Amino acid sequence: MSSQVEHTDVGAYALGLLEAGDRRAFEAHLRGCGLCQAELREMGSLAEALSGIDPAEAEPPGEPARPPAPVIDLVRRRQARDRRMRRVAYGAGAAAAAALVAIGVGVGTTLGGDEGAKPQPQPQAIVGERHQATDARTGASGTVGLVNKKWGTQVTFELTNVKGPLKCHLEAVSTSGARSVVGGWRVPEPGYGVPGSPKPLAMQGATALSRTEISRFQVVVDGGGGTLLTIPL
Repeated sequence: MSSQVEHTDVGAYALGLLEAGDRRAFEAHLRGCGLCQAELREMGSLAEALSGIDPAEAEPPGEPARPPAPVIDLVRRRQARDRRMRRVAYGAGAAAAAALVAIGVGVGTTLGGDEGAKPQPQPQAIVGERHQATDARTGASGTVGLVNKKWGTQVTFELTNVKGPLKCHLEAVSTSGARSVVGGWRVPEPGYGVPGSPKPLAMQGATALSRTEISRFQVVVDGGGGTLLTIPL
């Protein structure tokens, strides 16, 4: 116990097994430790009984009587066992702490470590002047958003209730009948804005026609498949 005072040394002190320096250190510790004081009181009578020493033959004060060898061996084995248990408990605690740190690092890596991953594209919101229509024959429904620019018109577009597979494109039709393709796309099965695929098709395009030149937009099926939807302005 030369390096530090331990609670388990109360038994060795009661039986007089501590060396002089360790005994003085334990006595200093004992003055402020209620737990050791209580245990020492309980062990006092046992130590006397085990020692087999007649009170009249007791050694001078300050030099406790030395008990028989079997008792010494028993106490020392108990001390060694208690110290092993503390070491095991400390090791388990350290392992648990390390595991928590590893979990924290893993969680941190999982939750915040995809910095290099490409962001998923978000549906383009409809911006600007809005116009909406639904075709009674095909059931297709669409909305356009128009923003006038110096170079023409910026167009945002959403299309729902259209079944695939199809290839379509959006045309801007001028007041004079001229046509300008805003953009094209493929409609996979089952489609857009339909059961099993509820999200609408969303896209952004542009036309050289100015806003005042445009009379309507039409969704046209490629290959002469006809018009799915007309959105008048």
